[in-house]
Amino acid sequence: MVVFIEKALLSIIMLRLLSGSIEITAAVLMFKYNSLEKAFYINTILALIGPSVLILTTIIGLAGLSGKISFIKGLCILMGIGFIIFGLKSK
Repeated sequence: MVVFIEKALLSIIMLRLLSGSIEITAAVLMFKYNSLEKAFYINTILALIGPSVLILTTIIGLAGLSGKISFIKGLCILMGIGFIIFGLKSK
């Protein structure tokens, strides 16, 4: 039995696995160093990775769905991601 998987879906899966692996590695490093300052530094780096993965997976997903959804819906999704990131950065 051969299972076909779309390239866009496979790319999203691989990015999420990589992101999860980075998160787990960061937790192990925090435990290893046993330092609040180093944990804070590692967490700061993770804060850059999370939104990047969100943006990349959304763009890949939209590219994979390009023929199935309208341009306006795709634009709304991208704007929604922009609002999420704006909301996270604003105080």
